[in-house]
Amino acid sequence: MKSPQELLPHLFRQEYAKMTAVLCRHFGLQHIELAEDIASDTFLKASEHWPVHGIPKHPVAWLYTVAKNKLKDYYKHLSVFEQKVKPALLNSEQKAIPEQEWDHRYIEDSFLAMIFAVCNPVNTPESQICLALQILCGFSMEEIARAFLSKPETIKKRLQRARQYLRNDGFNIVALDRTAIQKRLNTVLKTLYLLYNEGYYSVTHDTQIRAELCSEAMRLTLLLTENRLTNTPAANALLALMCYQSSRLPARMNEHNETILFEEQDVRLWDQSLIQRGHYYLIQATEGAEVSKYHLEAGIAYWHTTTDASKWNRILQLYNQLVLLEYSPITVLNRLFAYSKVYCKKMAIEETERLESSENNYYYALLGYLYTDIDNEKAVYHYERAIQLSRSVVEKRTLQRQLVKLRDGNS
Repeated sequence: MKSPQELLPHLFRQEYAKMTAVLCRHFGLQHIELAEDIASDTFLKASEHWPVHGIPKHPVAWLYTVAKNKLKDYYKHLSVFEQKVKPALLNSEQKAIPEQEWDHRYIEDSFLAMIFAVCNPVNTPESQICLALQILCGFSMEEIARAFLSKPETIKKRLQRARQYLRNDGFNIVALDRTAIQKRLNTVLKTLYLLYNEGYYSVTHDTQIRAELCSEAMRLTLLLTENRLTNTPAANALLALMCYQSSRLPARMNEHNETILFEEQDVRLWDQSLIQRGHYYLIQATEGAEVSKYHLEAGIAYWHTTTDASKWNRILQLYNQLVLLEYSPITVLNRLFAYSKVYCKKMAIEETERLESSENNYYYALLGYLYTDIDNEKAVYHYERAIQLSRSVVEKRTLQRQLVKLRDGNS
């Protein structure tokens, strides 16, 4: 059985945003700080109570009961609330706290509704995603900055402006019509995509895989595919991508918390049930003519799960389309890896060195791989440069392992 110190961080990641979403239905999103304070106080109380009295039989239910009682306390005693918020609520339907509002279904609905509420067009798409990642996914400033290849200071200012615009707009969690949902869905999908990516390949934590983030992103995307208004081909393609990628998670790390490169993975550890689920959602995604980036990435992930002789050709073709649809340095480098598989390492080196991406650790890691067995001195140089530039402890260890192999002549 887990200790409170082990369980609480997991529950905080899983329940904090949901709890905030439920509380916001009472306060209104313009008073989101109040909701966040109550949710934080609830977890603080658990951190004090559980080590002394033990973990309750139903810890999640315990947390929501405490949050609900704290909400009642606010209604009764908090002077700030009485002076500033209550007058507005007296004329609304939000002052009651019906018992049924705290059941599992309500919590899930509130969380999904809050995602769409935060992804409000009053802000730019980038600001919507930043806000959703911070409020709903618990991302730190550094994690958001990395996702946007930006500086934490820039993200901080962006978040402050975004919160202010939401307050000024006086928005709340309300039922959205089909048109409003369709306008916001792309941003919601992008948010879930980034949430999954942070779990699949984190560079800001001591472990590269954060399975709880992957699971949360998949759970929320599944909710979208189960709702008739959000069950779109793009949502199904994104879920297919997540299933394919997650199928390889058990094979991606060794017992020393080091990354196992794709070609060295034990395919017997791949989760076949998730691959089958990926097939299902990819078929669902083909309804209609839409081809999103999620379709292309799901296709790439699909071919990675096969042993088909032509798979690298297929993967390269999909990367060619993806680069045209949404250019990014990482996509270009991944395409060049596939290019080396289809043609040869020497031809890929020529293409890669034209990029001259001097501050990108993935650029040097790719060149280290390409030069291996062609010019090992250059391979060592590029791996060393990649290690210098990488911010991930786990990635540095993986690159160090490649260096040792080269120096030992076991490449």
